[in-house]
Amino acid sequence: MKIQQIIIGLREKLQQPGTLSTLARKASISLVIQLCSVGIFYLLQLLFAQWMGADEYGLYEFAIAIATVLAFLGGFGLSETVLRFIPEYTIKQDWAHLRGIIWGSWGQTLAISLVICLGGTGLVLWLGTWRGLSSVMALILGIWTVPLLAIAKLQLEMARAIHQMLLAYVPSFILHPLLLMGVGFIWFQEHRSLTSINAIAFSLSLLPLILLVQLQLIRLKFVPQIRKVRPVYSLHQWLLVSLPLLFIGGASIILNQTDTLTIGILLGTKEVGIYNVGFKTAGWVSFSLMAVNAIAAPLFASLYADGNLQELQRMVSVIARWIFFPALLIAIGLVNFAEPILGLFGEEFMAAKWVMAAIAIGQLVNVGSGSVGYLLMMTGHHNQCAFVMGWSALINLVLNLILIPSIGMEGAALATAFSMALWNVWMNRLVVKYLGVDPSIMAALRSS
Repeated sequence: MKIQQIIIGLREKLQQPGTLSTLARKASISLVIQLCSVGIFYLLQLLFAQWMGADEYGLYEFAIAIATVLAFLGGFGLSETVLRFIPEYTIKQDWAHLRGIIWGSWGQTLAISLVICLGGTGLVLWLGTWRGLSSVMALILGIWTVPLLAIAKLQLEMARAIHQMLLAYVPSFILHPLLLMGVGFIWFQEHRSLTSINAIAFSLSLLPLILLVQLQLIRLKFVPQIRKVRPVYSLHQWLLVSLPLLFIGGASIILNQTDTLTIGILLGTKEVGIYNVGFKTAGWVSFSLMAVNAIAAPLFASLYADGNLQELQRMVSVIARWIFFPALLIAIGLVNFAEPILGLFGEEFMAAKWVMAAIAIGQLVNVGSGSVGYLLMMTGHHNQCAFVMGWSALINLVLNLILIPSIGMEGAALATAFSMALWNVWMNRLVVKYLGVDPSIMAALRSS
């Protein structure tokens, strides 16, 4: 197909009335935001790796990986819960429950995260005193980013639930890394070095202000009626949804962070730095899936609630074609130009060549399977999703423990790529079974 035909087809979709045109317009905004975000984070990663070197950069990534895992525990599954219930309460004009879930989820996330911080800090201090753990300060600073990361995720999903894509992604995914990059650059120019402690401390200083501004803007986007009612807290109902989603999120984090944490424990932080450069570079493959998912998730829930499975199938087929072919081109480019790309970070990071190739293949299967996770979670099949994610996380952990001592960080890449492919194909089959739609690229090509 010629480029001109593609552009004409896209323009026609954007002009069509109905759900698909809404998806097309908003997904295009999300795509731009996500692309900018991926580029900014990649530049931040590149500069930090150059300024720190593999050892300090690896320690920074190791501390952030620990904080990311703990932040999901602090979130308690509430970020995905608000994404499901805010659209429902808004449509029903149930302002009391809407106000309740907004402030209830925010307060609970903050409280649980602070408890985790206190416990984590005590554990690190104990390990530093009695077990000779090195880099105690960097790990403690990382742990104290947990409440901020958990609140950032919650507020992102709140903004997504009301279709405010700029407000959802710009603060955490664009503004924060840009400011962090700027502060890091100024520090490096003055001191000619940057440590993991410096980088984490800068992040810890910048995030609170960003999140407070975002929260105030989110409040302004909700209808004025919610300010005039007493909040109603349906904690039992929310927990019935949030606990399986917490399990799913935890399993997802294990799938994404087990390799980093296991490499750090078994091999050392230098290997963590090298591995993460390859892993995050391969993440470019799935950016199109993330961009479309950002706006499609609430639409999945709406179409399924209306019983409009034909429109749902049409939507996921269009999505599959939108996301797969850009992902395929990116994967081929990364594999073919691995050494020049990794060489930008420094010569020592070129050792991540095979890591990047393996993860890129796993990400390609992820994209090719379609928006399987959101389809299950947004249609009430979160228990089935949790089952798959739990087993996949366990398999990933076992494979990492077996392969890393044998073949090093390449073993972690193989374990992660296999686990990623496993849970995506498995959940694709569950979507077909329970929803009667197939979001994969193979189904989309068969129907075209």
